[in-house]
Amino acid sequence: MQLKLSFATAEKPRHKRGAADVRKPGLPGKRTCEVPKAKAKLSLSGSARMEEVAERLDEAFAKVAANKGAPGPDRQTIKEVCVYWLKVKAELHRSLLNGSYQPGEIRRKWIPKGSGGGQRGLGIPNVIDRIVQEAVRQVLEPLYEPTFHRSSHGFRPNRGCQAEIAEAKGYVEEGYEIVVDLDLEQFFDRVHHQRLMARLTQRVEDKRLLVLIGRMLKAKVVMPDGVKTATAEGVPQGGPLSPLLSNIVLDEFDQELSRRGLRFVRYADDVNIYVGSERAGKRVMASVERFIEKRLRLKVNASKSAVAPPETRHFLGYRLHRQPDGSVEVLLSERSMKRLRDRVLELTPRSLGWPLKAIIKRINEYLQGWLGHFRVCTQRIKYQVGKTDAHIRRRLRAIILKHWKRRRTMARRLIRLGVKPRTAWRGIYNGQKSIGALSHSPAVDRGLRNAYFAERGLVSLLERFEEIWATISAPKQLTLF
Repeated sequence: MQLKLSFATAEKPRHKRGAADVRKPGLPGKRTCEVPKAKAKLSLSGSARMEEVAERLDEAFAKVAANKGAPGPDRQTIKEVCVYWLKVKAELHRSLLNGSYQPGEIRRKWIPKGSGGGQRGLGIPNVIDRIVQEAVRQVLEPLYEPTFHRSSHGFRPNRGCQAEIAEAKGYVEEGYEIVVDLDLEQFFDRVHHQRLMARLTQRVEDKRLLVLIGRMLKAKVVMPDGVKTATAEGVPQGGPLSPLLSNIVLDEFDQELSRRGLRFVRYADDVNIYVGSERAGKRVMASVERFIEKRLRLKVNASKSAVAPPETRHFLGYRLHRQPDGSVEVLLSERSMKRLRDRVLELTPRSLGWPLKAIIKRINEYLQGWLGHFRVCTQRIKYQVGKTDAHIRRRLRAIILKHWKRRRTMARRLIRLGVKPRTAWRGIYNGQKSIGALSHSPAVDRGLRNAYFAERGLVSLLERFEEIWATISAPKQLTLF
């Protein structure tokens, strides 16, 4: 049966609890919530065993707590589990070893897809189930990670999209200028359970662990309207174990492409195969599609897949363009630029009543994350990021003018900022200009200069990219480790 904890949940509290639940150490009669420190990793040899999973619960809980995350269907938060962790761990340890542990249900949450069409379903397990999944992942990963293909980059330690783009760039430089761009339709919802379990059985000998993973795959899903549905196929996106299981499934595909001598890169369910001609690309597309549908029992999304030059395809937000001299530029895709523009608009509404410092902080947080993903772009994006910087400053100028409200106040503030009085008064009162029009008028540009925002900490994408380009040459920057 499913693990039942004796402490109160968010749905059935024993008493009202607030911030005092996590109590300060040293007070008599008070409980202290302290996430356990991760122990040194156990050395694994041979097949994974349930005992190893049970011994990793502390380390798994530390990882789950660091990732934070929302509660599952039982509404128990990480903080609540933390308070009673010693008792929870003892019950988990016992139930895992004797085989009585039953995973709870999974909460379905719909989020918009990044491509702008449709929704993606996340499956959020209970906190306790996430801990168990993480412990299983830590035991299985050392068994499978060394044998995964080097061209698989998604959800793997010390790998990421930058390494994948570097590898793809190398193939285009070698003259493979046509890409077979494959997208697997609803991959995480279509994983065939029997095929996945058969792959696991090849290396995992402990039947208790196999039974546990099978139960996790079959856990019921609670939809947003409360309806519970059975799970016949798929691995829910949202649990710590799902990425590893997806790579185990698709490793068979990677090895098949490698056996055929094809040059490819894969990130999760997005696959790019690089060939020398369009004719070869169509032939590869047809044969690979047959393998995916007949052997893996998955489906290729025809509307998102194509045989085309790489500069026309969106891959992890990038596109690759081969220059006449044979060099390859790493550029932003049109979709990435549109997302950046749309996000800037969301972060800078003119009606926002926040202080300028708080607005800039929010913008910087987004730009830092964006830069972390796209830092391998080459210098041909200089014009695009420069325009983005100018657009952000113009939006901030409009917000400042909105804060100043009256035109008389606008003119006086601009004069204080060093604008000549005649220029300030004429610039503000010359015609019935909207706030948007005033935000890029000469008077406002002179008063609210670029340096004005730089002094207040606004991140400049162009300056950050120029620092990267100045310190790291493009070939070294894109070296695949």
